[in-house]
Amino acid sequence: MRPVAAASIFLVLAFLMALKYMISEYLRRIRGKNSDSTFTTLTIDEFLDGIEREKPIRFSAEQLILATGNFASLLGTGGFGAVYKGMFSDGTPVAVKVLHGSSDKKIEEQFMAEVGTIGRVHHFNLVRLYGFCFERNMRALVYEYMSNGSLDRFLFHDNKIIGFEKLCEIAVGTAKGLAYLHEECQQRIVHYDIKPGNILLDEKFFPKVADFGLAKLCNRDNTHITMTGGRGTPGYAAPELWMPYAITHKCDVYSFGMLLFEIIGRRRNLDTNLPEKDREVAERFMKAALWCVQSRPESRPLMSTVVKMLEGSMEIPSPLNPFPNLFEQTTGPEPPSHFLSNSSIFESTTVTGSKVEHSTPVMTKYEIHMATT
Repeated sequence: MRPVAAASIFLVLAFLMALKYMISEYLRRIRGKNSDSTFTTLTIDEFLDGIEREKPIRFSAEQLILATGNFASLLGTGGFGAVYKGMFSDGTPVAVKVLHGSSDKKIEEQFMAEVGTIGRVHHFNLVRLYGFCFERNMRALVYEYMSNGSLDRFLFHDNKIIGFEKLCEIAVGTAKGLAYLHEECQQRIVHYDIKPGNILLDEKFFPKVADFGLAKLCNRDNTHITMTGGRGTPGYAAPELWMPYAITHKCDVYSFGMLLFEIIGRRRNLDTNLPEKDREVAERFMKAALWCVQSRPESRPLMSTVVKMLEGSMEIPSPLNPFPNLFEQTTGPEPPSHFLSNSSIFESTTVTGSKVEHSTPVMTKYEIHMATT
């Protein structure tokens, strides 16, 4: 082969190899860019899907019929309707609350109350609303499934599975859920129906406040709430809900106090030989409960204060008689002697007629007021 021909062939081969390398490098970069773009798109899509799942989803009646197996597993019934167990296609268990009522107006009011309140917020101690269905023949709410049902099953039906310490945890968790509704939401949410039947427990007996059918959103600038009718359950509802008095979020504090009494009473009724550590906790809970059920709303503490009381992170002033109208009093409530021994405890005293009102730094800080008759 001639040298010129050999050199020409060599140059052609070198050119082809260089071209092949350049093409392969170009394709590799294109694939890399496409891969990164695909990854980015998938990541954003997953993120947006996650955000979308955080909001209540609107289900069709057909979807709920499929999820519940044509409403085969009944969990419970009440004046609001019936609750059925269901399962999403991904294996997530749910509780489907089908609303019934004496009129479409009442159903719509309950539907709007629940979706408009619990559908806006998320907290560990509030039951989660997954979604809803609003069609001509079905109005339903889809909640997370709480496998251990409501607290009243373990308080009033001779069920001793839950020990005293766990009951205390349930009380504190419930208080935290209420404190979030009252003090941390953009708009204050008043529940109006706190009772053992509306405290649900998951598989680990973790408590979550449920049933927002009577709940109401309140502007924080409004000190009182306008009511068009009685709310709540007798035995738990604050006196002002049934009388012509001003109503505030403190009505939930009263109901929580009644719940505390039942938690403590259940334990004492079953076991009068409480260990010393449990006696101290029971006494602390009883004092907190007595502050919660003060007949005057302004004398009840904030729920965040109640949490501190229950957790033992603050000193609890000796509670007043919550029902002063049952007893004749010629003088206002006097502080206990051990309070008087420390002059820093009581910094202000206001005389009103023949009544003496005392306030402490602790009580002022946590919005606890002495009531007089």
